[in-house]
Amino acid sequence: MADSERTLVAGVDSSTQSTKVVVCDAATGEIVRSGRAPHPDGTAVHPGRWWEAFTTATADGLLKGVSAISVGGQQHGMCALDESGEVIRDALLWNDTRSAQAARDLTDELGGPQEWVRRTGLALVPSFTVTKVRWLADHEPENAARVHDVVLPHDWLTAQILKQGNGFERYTTDRGDASGTGYFSSTSDTYLPDLQELALGREFGVPEVLGPHEVAGRTDSGMVVGPGTGDNAGAALGLGLRPGDVVVSLGTSGAVFADADQPVADPGGLIASFASASGGHLPLMATLNAARVLTAAAQLLDTDLDGLDQLALAAEPGAGGLTLLPYLDGERSPSLPDATGTLGGLTRSNATPENLARAAVEGMLANLVAGVSDVRRLGLPVERVLLIGGASASRAVRAIAPSLFGVPVAIPAPGEYVGLGAARQAAWVLAGDDTPPSWTVTVEETLDPPADDEGAAVLQRYAALLATVHGA
Repeated sequence: MADSERTLVAGVDSSTQSTKVVVCDAATGEIVRSGRAPHPDGTAVHPGRWWEAFTTATADGLLKGVSAISVGGQQHGMCALDESGEVIRDALLWNDTRSAQAARDLTDELGGPQEWVRRTGLALVPSFTVTKVRWLADHEPENAARVHDVVLPHDWLTAQILKQGNGFERYTTDRGDASGTGYFSSTSDTYLPDLQELALGREFGVPEVLGPHEVAGRTDSGMVVGPGTGDNAGAALGLGLRPGDVVVSLGTSGAVFADADQPVADPGGLIASFASASGGHLPLMATLNAARVLTAAAQLLDTDLDGLDQLALAAEPGAGGLTLLPYLDGERSPSLPDATGTLGGLTRSNATPENLARAAVEGMLANLVAGVSDVRRLGLPVERVLLIGGASASRAVRAIAPSLFGVPVAIPAPGEYVGLGAARQAAWVLAGDDTPPSWTVTVEETLDPPADDEGAAVLQRYAALLATVHGA
């Protein structure tokens, strides 16, 4: 079918590493064309770099004929703006851990982690925006004094799309992304001004929270702009989750999340009670360490990712007793921002490249198995794990994951699910229906867990090492 005969929508995935844009058929979700551009490396980035990446990714008429667009963006990043809307300093991203002490201070000042869970659904870790606001107040008081608004990466990029003409009226966001700030309640769907004041010493401007298919504005060309959402909520919308599904995402960061009708509060704080992009809730555990654990292990073993797969698959399950705590960049869940990786159980007999490769894969996955176990502990069904993200393509990951998760592991066809979720939201906004359009998600293969429960011993050793090293 010619593009002129379709209704086209676009979804943007503005992630930590790059901007990806997919243009889709609004009726079917078929990707018609796409574009991509990289972001600078680092944990603090000027938002202008995201706009440069967006314009590069959409060059050469990528958005020609597009009727609606929505943005999915990396969560939690602090974009501090002055009274004229100018960026005050580089945005602190979700993976910037300099606000670790701020998280501890705010936790104590409100009365402990359970009080934060009660108020916001979150136990504070350095990822959350509220901790970065406090860091700014503590370390850059002159910049803090200039703050008029604090917006999130997807909020900022949505505004830039509208500012290219006369469509910008005010900063907007959605429940999904707002719920990751630390000063919003997804239970009452309201901002919490007293927590803003606790962080900065005063209230500050925040984006208007739109409904899941409400219009944020229109460009001069008439293109409808949706509310957008955070990256994980976008992926959930793109995957079309059903009851019993739990997503495990293995990208730069790791994530475990599921769709829920009601808020899910975790007294232990490991599962964050986020909102979803579909109007419900998205209990989620996030880790700092996922695919890059494999990259680091491959570098250590002087091989590439294919070589790491070969080595890991040549080792026996359990890596001869070798266990890796994969906290190479500190960790968010559990909250150990200053932690480093730990290799346990090393002996002369198991000190082989094969076992080290296997331990890297098992350790990365075990870190996320904890999140799946917590989802189950909080009363949500876990019948199937959907494995997505770059590291889901690893042959070793696919071979090992079913034994550790203990349920069937489905591998959706490779796709830009954050971008697809944003595009699906754009189609929903354009149609004005009560529910999002039904788009088909292709599952590449489903892998069943082995009958002998070989993963139990791996997880037991992992838990024992974690308790020994960190008391967790």
